Amino acid sequence: MGSSGTATCSGIFPGPCTRWPSCPSPRASPRASRPSLEGPFVHLSAMIAAYLGQVRTRTIGESENKRKQNEMLVAGAAVGVATVFAAPFSGVLFSIEVMSSHFTIWDYWRGFFAATCGAFVFRLLAVFNSEQETITSIYKTSFRVDVPFDLPEIFFFVVLGVICGVLSCAYLFCQRTFLGFVKNNWFTSKLLATSKPVYSALAALVLATITYPPGLGRFMASRLSMKEHLDSLFDNNSWALMSRNSSPPWPAELDPQNLWFEWYHPQFTIFGTLAFFLVMKFWMLIVATTIPIPAGYFMPLFIYGAAIGRLLGEALSFIFPEGIVAGGVVNPIMPGGYALAGEPGPWPELPCPGLLPGAAAFSGAVTHTISTALLAFEVTGQIVHALPVLMAVLVANAITQSCQPSFYDGTIIVKKLPYLPWIRGRKIGSHPVTVGHFMNSTVTTLAKDTPLEQVVKVVTSTDVAQYPLVESTESQILVGTVGRAQLVQALQAEPACWAAGQQRCLQDILAGGYLMEPVTLQLSPETSLHQTHNLFELLNLQLLFVTSRGRAVGFVSWVELEKAISTLTDPPASK
Repeated sequence: MGSSGTATCSGIFPGPCTRWPSCPSPRASPRASRPSLEGPFVHLSAMIAAYLGQVRTRTIGESENKRKQNEMLVAGAAVGVATVFAAPFSGVLFSIEVMSSHFTIWDYWRGFFAATCGAFVFRLLAVFNSEQETITSIYKTSFRVDVPFDLPEIFFFVVLGVICGVLSCAYLFCQRTFLGFVKNNWFTSKLLATSKPVYSALAALVLATITYPPGLGRFMASRLSMKEHLDSLFDNNSWALMSRNSSPPWPAELDPQNLWFEWYHPQFTIFGTLAFFLVMKFWMLIVATTIPIPAGYFMPLFIYGAAIGRLLGEALSFIFPEGIVAGGVVNPIMPGGYALAGEPGPWPELPCPGLLPGAAAFSGAVTHTISTALLAFEVTGQIVHALPVLMAVLVANAITQSCQPSFYDGTIIVKKLPYLPWIRGRKIGSHPVTVGHFMNSTVTTLAKDTPLEQVVKVVTSTDVAQYPLVESTESQILVGTVGRAQLVQALQAEPACWAAGQQRCLQDILAGGYLMEPVTLQLSPETSLHQTHNLFELLNLQLLFVTSRGRAVGFVSWVELEKAISTLTDPPASK
């Protein structure tokens, strides 16, 4: 690189490079402030979906249906993701992966219809606001389709998937541990219980102080927004080679034409700033997740994965400055290709051609989703680099899913919310364990011949949502269930008859047939834990009654299932 200001990027572009320092980056834009909105949009969309579901139920007079409520929430989450990224396909698949273990194919069109409408309106508003000439992808690219990537690079994409998988495991473990510490510590738990704004302000103050640009933020490119981070990390040029013989100045003001200057420091070098960024953001993201405010969590993970890919790409370009030989042809390495996953083209006016193996692999591994690969295809508008992206995402997911629960499941576990642990693929011996070993035998039944006075005592002394209805007190043959709310309403409607001294039974108020619901599915004491778990997971059940020769002998809920699985995975110490 000469002193005249004209940079020669050996092994990157043939001939002199006019992009540094005078030419604008092809991805730089004055409109570079795109905040992370995926979290708040999904939150708002889910709340709107839940409200619309309640409006529908009250309008048509239909009873509440848990399955339809879940379908509405999945569609709402799909709209939130699809709107932010203008990616309806990955939005639907991401919401299904995160929110549903099983999904009816018949319900796909609802999610796709809602997500497509949201993405279309979002991109249409950009045209109306004169931000775009027409409806296009958010990160429009023009990739080469003849040789999108070289065969030897597949190995490095797999290595990138392994690195993202290992780092995801470490990140999820540390995040879950720190969240548990915050929840159990007397000071932080008191702040979260009584003064959530104070805790949020303190956490934001700590993070803002660390990222202050004249301070430590100088080594983390903290002056860049979310979109500018992606724009710079997806740059075609090798920063290590460009700064090998000359030190670019750090501008007093942010230069949108040379965003990569924010990542360079003469003492730290490019490798130092990228490594420092990864180390600091590792724990800063963990701290930020404890703030009790809906915020975008996916985009920071996306950027973190892109930084991992960029660091690997810079290291490879430094080791192989002339490129990798494949078939007798020397092909240059583009570090942005490992943040974006592609083979560089010889055209400096194009954005970095490639998709997002680093970004997609890390964000997909943390959330236990594969649809992040499809998201990469949709936001760029091309699919020619599907193989390296999918390989990196699959490898990272295989490592993480075998070691750690996802970010969402880990948060549910720490907060002790209802959670059904997964057992597929885990060698915990779930087949020999039967329902008779872990069911709850303390079940309160109501017989048809039970006097109403006794029914009132049972209802007032218990708070279960539904009661098993048996044929008689003697036989205990299960014939259906009775909802507590409906039973209370029916009992309140007949106080006059009790005053007259008439001995009435439960059968009398069940004569209309509106209170009793038939039991279409029940368990046997010989049913295995594995089969029971599959039923609960497939049908999204909350409780099933257990019968032996027709007699009600107990019930199984999420609590009993979770205890049984926990006993297998972490057996109690023998005395």
